[in-house]
Amino acid sequence: MDAHSRGRADEIDPADQWVLNPQTGNYELRLDHSAGQPTTPQTPTRPRRATVPSPTPAEAPVEAPVPGQRRRRVTEPGGGAQQPPASRRKRKQGASRKKKVLLWTGGTMALVLVGGATGAYLLYNKLDGNIDVVDPVGLESKGFRKGEAFNILIIGTDKRTGQGNGGYGDKNSPGHADTTILFHVAKDRTNATALSIPRDLMTTIPECQSRREDGSILTIPAQQQARFNVSLGQDGRDPGCTMRTVKELTGLTVDHFMMVDFNAVKELTTAVGGVKVCVEKAVDDPKSHLKLPAGESVIEGEDALAFVRTRSSFGNKSDLDRIKIQQQFLGSMIRQMKSDETLTSPTKLLDLAEAATNALTVDKGIGSLSKLQDLAKELSGIDTKNISFATLPVIDNPDEPKPITVVPHPTQAPQLFAALQADISLTEVKKKTQDAKNAQALAQAKLLQGVRAQPADVRVDVYNGSGIRGAAQSTINWLQNEQGVNRSTNKSNAPEKAAKTTLTYAPNQADQARALADMMGLAATALKPGTQAAGEREPMTLVLGADFKGAGVPINGPTKAPDVEKVQADKQVCAK
Repeated sequence: MDAHSRGRADEIDPADQWVLNPQTGNYELRLDHSAGQPTTPQTPTRPRRATVPSPTPAEAPVEAPVPGQRRRRVTEPGGGAQQPPASRRKRKQGASRKKKVLLWTGGTMALVLVGGATGAYLLYNKLDGNIDVVDPVGLESKGFRKGEAFNILIIGTDKRTGQGNGGYGDKNSPGHADTTILFHVAKDRTNATALSIPRDLMTTIPECQSRREDGSILTIPAQQQARFNVSLGQDGRDPGCTMRTVKELTGLTVDHFMMVDFNAVKELTTAVGGVKVCVEKAVDDPKSHLKLPAGESVIEGEDALAFVRTRSSFGNKSDLDRIKIQQQFLGSMIRQMKSDETLTSPTKLLDLAEAATNALTVDKGIGSLSKLQDLAKELSGIDTKNISFATLPVIDNPDEPKPITVVPHPTQAPQLFAALQADISLTEVKKKTQDAKNAQALAQAKLLQGVRAQPADVRVDVYNGSGIRGAAQSTINWLQNEQGVNRSTNKSNAPEKAAKTTLTYAPNQADQARALADMMGLAATALKPGTQAAGEREPMTLVLGADFKGAGVPINGPTKAPDVEKVQADKQVCAK
């Protein structure tokens, strides 16, 4: 069963079977006469989405199991007896405690940032039963611990399931990781970074395992120099394989995943009444069937799907430009989710909760509405201005005569990964003062106080004591080509391996040391000032230690975010 129809029986929405009795102020269950339930003709009811009679439990259709997925069904308490919701008065009193219902979707992570419908908990079991669950082999969920950052992988698959999606081509494909976003949530919950990973990125897909339909384990061998998007669906790979691929690429442990297909965009944008987008010039794309006038438009359903799928109308018509369009769309979705127009509309919120839970496939660690509520609480305080969208820095694949794919930028990508590993925000979040109390931070501040030499005036000999082959030369290349430190020399291996990177310098080289320390991200403990002055042309000595992670990657972890192109969720950007 596809995402469009999950959780329904014969196209009747169970929410439409609860109606308000104006005489009592209570919601009461209204079923078809064939179900043996009394009716109250004079009581007005909401229009049903379909006129097919609701099936009894014995008649309800049974879905075929999906390979590797656990499908939960709505259970009726008391052996099948329907339970009416609480009165309007009671529901109102409990609303403040129940309002943080998570509305999440992989392709539109905006839903993770809003509370759910005030009355959505009345349909708790139904919404809970909408969620599909996959339990990746070997994944150990640690939940959401206070004071710890966590990472969620958002996967938008191009599997052509759902009503009207078979016409997009390749309808029998098991799908790929077509749109992938690593959502990093800071340990203090003040900010988050959404890192888009290009589908045409060449990377290593490590060996992974997935569960077959019969419960047996399938082992898929590692694949070198593979497109990132084949980490899902191909050769039997499940989302756990994509999670492992991201960890191999970034060094970040992925704690959870959320996956959706095409229907998520269509249903969610419809549920909120459309999403505002902006284009600099009119669009008429015959491939995606997107037609928009210049300026702002509000799109939903098929138009919204066309917008996030199009590649022929913007920028260089590449997947990298499509990522920018998707980021614009997601930022607008976040703003719409948090708008008063949505948050104060019970109808929109209920439709949104229904659409979001129908759209989701998640891991077992967040595979219930209560666990998604816990996630919502962790994210509820993040301001949209502190949510950054960034794309993994890449360069054209040098192994291709006419580049079609890309590879990670040799210095910018590791810098960005290091920033995320160090929990550094890409936004201007208020700085904490706790580091100032740290003795090492105070020592570093004192040593680095003063003027900096120009890069061209920095002289340094680089020795490799890291144990990593080529570390000295790669550092020299980075210093000379990207930092302008042309007076740097590779002195090959150090006499012995070093546990820590050190920079030794003379008192009259302090300005050079400060400049190099800034570039290298060196801590105060790495600086070794001497007592005797150096000659005019005498270089400093840099010994790379075991803490060396790569050329351009700060030795002691970054102190600020790298300068990468990004978009903040609170900004409206027009697509070019």
